[in-house]
Amino acid sequence: MPLHDDEIRAALTDLPDWRAFANALHKDFRFRGFRAAIAFVDRVAAQSIAAAHHPRIEIASDRVMLTLTSSDEGGITERDVALAHAIERVREPSEERAASTG
Repeated sequence: MPLHDDEIRAALTDLPDWRAFANALHKDFRFRGFRAAIAFVDRVAAQSIAAAHHPRIEIASDRVMLTLTSSDEGGITERDVALAHAIERVREPSEERAASTG
């Protein structure tokens, strides 16, 4: 069952830089290079397979854009929130580039 807006807002407090729009959770990651981006995608894939829940993954050189939704449920569910937390646990901040401010 899809989460209500207040449940999504509460979940996002523990998920830095994740955003909710268009019935999905979204986050962009920037890496120090393509190799680091692909290593991250490999870790995300392992978490996704373990959860039997697969995100949309877009790769553009050193950037990885993730979208999590439960389309069979019609929006964001606990499965999406749980996978976002799992993804946060496999991040390697040393591989990531600092966000630019302008």
